[in-house]
Amino acid sequence: MTEILLLVAGLLGGAVNSLAGGGSFIVFPALLFAGVPPVIANASNTYAALPGYASGAIGYWKSIRKYKDRLVLYTIIAAVFGYVGAELLLVVSDELFSLVVPWLMLFAVVLFAFGNQINGFVAARGGTGRGMKLAGAAVLLVFLAAVCIYGGFFNAGLGILLLAFLATAGLNDIHAMNGLKLWISAVVAIVAVARFAFNGSIDWYHGSIALVGVTVGGYLAARFAHHVPTALIRGAVLVYGVVMTGYFYWVAYA
Repeated sequence: MTEILLLVAGLLGGAVNSLAGGGSFIVFPALLFAGVPPVIANASNTYAALPGYASGAIGYWKSIRKYKDRLVLYTIIAAVFGYVGAELLLVVSDELFSLVVPWLMLFAVVLFAFGNQINGFVAARGGTGRGMKLAGAAVLLVFLAAVCIYGGFFNAGLGILLLAFLATAGLNDIHAMNGLKLWISAVVAIVAVARFAFNGSIDWYHGSIALVGVTVGGYLAARFAHHVPTALIRGAVLVYGVVMTGYFYWVAYA
């Protein structure tokens, strides 16, 4: 039953990622329900999400390469600070992380619920090419570094934060933004997974079952996306995320 739970959660999580985003709301709790300790469940969730990031970035390569001048710098920052986030996760005990999880989930749910408004607000004040000049290159890079630390520590909500950063940096081509978002997410995930693996903090068995489900679910959803109303999926994911957040608060603090 545990294997079936994880496979189904992976299928649903991968499909949700393709259709609306928010698959970590499904996969991470499923790993916890399967009995995986919180820190290892979080690391295994990042491992399960990695193929989707990588394949998505490859698919968007034509859009990404227009910004090759930024790609090297973004990649270096993602690698360095994604590692920092992973290192932070590994020094947190399961007990402490269990207390932090509800707040991380709440933050990710809020990002998911209001991500479009956040990105619109940021984009309206960034403008093409103006974000870098107004906010300053240093401030923007600190923003990206902070986002990558968050991504290395806790995967859920990373994509929305990266879109907000890219809007602030002056991008307005949604295909390029999605491509760069996936590229940076993949770099953060690769570095984090490597660190987690070196530390023995990935449950390869349960994580791999979820990974297979996420990969297959993402592919099937992409093939049949036009048959599914995105608004309906987003609503269902939001409700599920709120319920899971409430559950984790109850477990941690009741």
